[in-house]
Amino acid sequence: MIGWLLSAPALLVMALAFLYPMAGLLRISFNRTTDTGAMETALTLDSYAKVATDPYEWGIAWDTLVLSTTSAAIATALALPVVLVIRRAAPRWQTPLAILAISPLLISGTARVVGWRAILGDLGLVNSTLRALGLTNAPIALLNNWTGVRIGLVESLMPYAVLVLIAGLGRLDPRLEEAAATLGAGRARTFARVTLPLAAPALGGAFLLTLVLGISSFITPKLMGGGRVYTVATEIFDQALQTVDWPVAASMAMLLLLTLLAVMVLRAVLRRGDEA
Repeated sequence: MIGWLLSAPALLVMALAFLYPMAGLLRISFNRTTDTGAMETALTLDSYAKVATDPYEWGIAWDTLVLSTTSAAIATALALPVVLVIRRAAPRWQTPLAILAISPLLISGTARVVGWRAILGDLGLVNSTLRALGLTNAPIALLNNWTGVRIGLVESLMPYAVLVLIAGLGRLDPRLEEAAATLGAGRARTFARVTLPLAAPALGGAFLLTLVLGISSFITPKLMGGGRVYTVATEIFDQALQTVDWPVAASMAMLLLLTLLAVMVLRAVLRRGDEA
């Protein structure tokens, strides 16, 4: 009882800031858009049917899934060696290194994207360096396409993967790796046969978390894509503010929310199975 009373303020804030707007969005998704473009109050599944039967929307959903899956996998793979370095560092260096690894979270996502545009542009650092080294004569297109969006998304997801892996790998017993080394296993074999299998639950958790964040990402696809890359989040934005079809935008938002909840439930089930 005391626990519920202590958590009541946080639950109230969550209800007002999240559940109430979601309820309003759900109600809008059952409305209807008339031929004149006006939203008509109704209780219909027309908007959901429109989204479900539109091949264009299915294509955007597929592109979003591919983008977020590959970005989450790359971010998790890049975060693993970072966490291993932090874990094997001297105790007095572990906290500063961990803070350094997640420090991008202290910077606005929009500011980071603007920085990436300066780095990856035709006259940016990457293309200027390649031309200076004689590796290319013309700038490589690294912006306003899927490549640029994927680079920006991987960078934005990596700190979250690092946080999950730090928590997951922190529970591993280092004596298991020491025992493998004592029995004659080299570093590569110890990593492949001991460290990696033990880290699998943490890697799965990091991947699913970054997958959820990648699917719902809006700023990076919108700014790094330059209006040429379309994801579910950018399509919801366009339907709401450009097409001004609020029921369709709301139905897409609810379907996206259900997808994200399904992924989070899967993550919770996998974690419970690993702990069992």
